[in-house]
Amino acid sequence: MSLVVRGLMIDCADPHSLASFWGAVLRRPVEGGAEGPWVSLPEGNQPSMIFFRKVADAKQVKNRLHLDLNPVDGTLAAEVQRLTALGATVLARHGRGSTGLGWVVLADPEGGPEFCVESSDAEVAAVEACLDAGETGSGNRR
Repeated sequence: MSLVVRGLMIDCADPHSLASFWGAVLRRPVEGGAEGPWVSLPEGNQPSMIFFRKVADAKQVKNRLHLDLNPVDGTLAAEVQRLTALGATVLARHGRGSTGLGWVVLADPEGGPEFCVESSDAEVAAVEACLDAGETGSGNRR
């Protein structure tokens, strides 16, 4: 026997508001039923959805699990600007050497869960091309 991850559950105070935020972040529709709202992920993703569950308790400790997001197009900076306009808060910025690549840690409008956005594949490819051509010093590539 084997298991698959069907869904990711996010505990929150306002499931509909947070589902709307994540639907906008991921550019996916918000769906819902008697149990609450969810955002279905594109076919082939595992998990296939993010479900939002109302709880009375506020977040009290750092998450042990977080989403790591990668822009499909555009840049890390543009995506962070879009996400903060949607209500996310920047918690930290991290760079990788002198490459200009890195990631940003953000929190959703309720203060959690924390999530990261990394440099886009296009940004990484541009740095790798420069490194391969010997135009810059060595460093971590992602």
